Amino acid sequence: MEKYMEDIKVSNILIGNEHPAFIIAEVGINHNGSIENAMKLIDEAHKSGASSVKFQTYITEKRVEKDAPIFDILKQCEISFQDQEKLFNYANEIGLVAFSTPFDNESVEFLTEIETPLLKVASFDIVNRPLLEKISDADTPSIVSRGMASESELDAAYDLFNEKSVPLAILHCISAYPIQNLESINMSTMDYLKDRYKCLVGFSDHTIGPATSICAVAMGAKVIEKHFTLDKNDEGPDHIMSADPKEMHEMISGIRDVEKMIGNPVSGPIPEEQDILQYRREN
Repeated sequence: MEKYMEDIKVSNILIGNEHPAFIIAEVGINHNGSIENAMKLIDEAHKSGASSVKFQTYITEKRVEKDAPIFDILKQCEISFQDQEKLFNYANEIGLVAFSTPFDNESVEFLTEIETPLLKVASFDIVNRPLLEKISDADTPSIVSRGMASESELDAAYDLFNEKSVPLAILHCISAYPIQNLESINMSTMDYLKDRYKCLVGFSDHTIGPATSICAVAMGAKVIEKHFTLDKNDEGPDHIMSADPKEMHEMISGIRDVEKMIGNPVSGPIPEEQDILQYRREN
């Protein structure tokens, strides 16, 4: 199982222990099927300081059964491959990494054809072996969320990417929307993931507010995924737990401040202590 713990290069960004956290504004389906909304979300993510925007790429009929309660919502929010390519190009033009979570083989093929620099495996699909095979065969740096996964299930997914030498990061994740009980987060799980899999770790945040993601970075997360919306009161399953532009900006500012505070080990007085040094008493 030993191999990873290397930087991951995504477009012109390095994700790694010596680099700032890679922050994903998870648009998902919060555009509600509107290209105009999707463009606005890209713009606002860029203004907030996010590293990336992430979408969901799928054909509704291949994602859920027609009688599934969420079928109509997913169908309404489905964006064509052609329009997604336009959105990705726009995000790239303004300096954001754009990528997606594919939910079917055709979507993986589309994302591979347009050379998407990163792919994401949703928690729901960590046991979907055929899809994992398809994604890992794309030979594209990937992120896996571990929500709901047992140790053996995560081992199997990890081994698939590791055997093919596909760069991988694993996100600690609680699949509750939103998370109500903060004690269920168990953020120290990231230490376990890092020790077991020897790869970069991060956190997929389904809490309300910025504090949890800031905490995650303080504890070593190198990737943060946070759902993003223009309006938390919009209709749809994810808006309520998503950060709006103001909250996203506050979260990212807090993360960057924490990264400055972490710094490096020091010994002896630092320049800011010099004026006070004269007041030390040795006796």
